[in-house]
Amino acid sequence: MAKKGTDYFGMFDRCVSYANQAALLLENSFMQFNPEQLQEKMAEMHTIEHTADKVRHEMMECLAKEFLPPIDREDIVELSNAMDQVTDSIEDVLLRVYMFNIRTLRPDVQEFVTIIRRCCQTLQGITQELPHFRKSQKLRGLLVDMNDLEGEGDRLYTQVMRRLYDEEKDPVSVFAWTALYDRMERCCDRCEEVAEAVERVVMKNS
Repeated sequence: MAKKGTDYFGMFDRCVSYANQAALLLENSFMQFNPEQLQEKMAEMHTIEHTADKVRHEMMECLAKEFLPPIDREDIVELSNAMDQVTDSIEDVLLRVYMFNIRTLRPDVQEFVTIIRRCCQTLQGITQELPHFRKSQKLRGLLVDMNDLEGEGDRLYTQVMRRLYDEEKDPVSVFAWTALYDRMERCCDRCEEVAEAVERVVMKNS
């Protein structure tokens, strides 16, 4: 049995809760966008990301001492790394806005960050069901929902990129927004990668 007190599934849920916090902060920062507050928002975001990192490191320390974890070690490592990448990718979006000195947001940004937030909410549902993966009736539906959301993000990415290259004539703005949209689409991809890792764990252990 796993060592008492080492709740890997609980740690997964904690990791994703920080991704959710990051997504909400990103959405709020963009809904009430003020470029003068970007450094303050970045500091908040970094605190969230750093705290998530600490949970992942704690998990790895526990795993190094664990005799028999509840699922394979490599699966725990893969899941924790994938979850960490979600929070990192969200932080990277805010960082790019600051780096490129973006002063005004394009209208379609709000739709994109809402999809990112919905992806993270769905991911939270997945991690909450993960301890019961052998019997859960909800988990399969949540994995399908995540795939649908990632597809929604892909379609939006195609639309906003076409609109950008149709409407924007300044090459510097085109470069900055291309990079920013790439990072936003990557957030959705990272969430989908966690769902795919969960699906592999379920298949392996069913």
